[in-house]
Amino acid sequence: MVISILLSIGAIFLGFLGFDQLIDYEVSLLEQLDFTEVLLDGMLSMLLFAGALHVNIGDLRRYKLPIGILAGLGTVISAMLIATAIYFMLPLFGFGLPFLWCLLFGALISPTDPIAVMGILSSAGAPKSIETVIAGESLFNDGIGVVIFVLLLGILSSGDIPTANYVAHTLAVEAGGGVVFGLVLGAILYYLLKSIDSYQEEVLLTLAGVIGGYALASHWHLSGHSPWS
Repeated sequence: MVISILLSIGAIFLGFLGFDQLIDYEVSLLEQLDFTEVLLDGMLSMLLFAGALHVNIGDLRRYKLPIGILAGLGTVISAMLIATAIYFMLPLFGFGLPFLWCLLFGALISPTDPIAVMGILSSAGAPKSIETVIAGESLFNDGIGVVIFVLLLGILSSGDIPTANYVAHTLAVEAGGGVVFGLVLGAILYYLLKSIDSYQEEVLLTLAGVIGGYALASHWHLSGHSPWS
């Protein structure tokens, strides 16, 4: 971040001196990049995998009840609290927004970043039990957040209230389907990695599984976060 800021200041300073070609080239280069594709389809898959790789499966099973409650009910409550706060705060700044749109933003922002959460817990020296519960919740809450977001977006787009069957189907496909896909992909990768003894091929297989698996999950409309949980 610091290097980026210094380079940007340097480019602006050169622009004042008459070297506008550099800034024009940087702008044209950035316009060719798809931020969604680079971040969500590229970097995010590896970050999520790196975070899930350091979570102990046995510890997750031991604390599955609090993790499930926090990931499910906690995400819903968080979305409601954020939506309520925005709904009542925006008029103070001269803006007005329907509550459903505020709730849509709440669903978008409620799932926590597992990488940031685990980094903060490690640096704070939190007890192992608390670290496991919070880290596990941060890995599983994305599927719940995606389901809430998709449902609200469908309501705002069509104006129809979704049925219970539609909600259950969306939850099963987004979250449940992502978990099943992750288990199958993990089993295949485990078999392949176990059959070789060369770290170069192991690294390439791991990267191919992470990036390819995330892309395939997105193509099948599964939660790309769930496989790494």
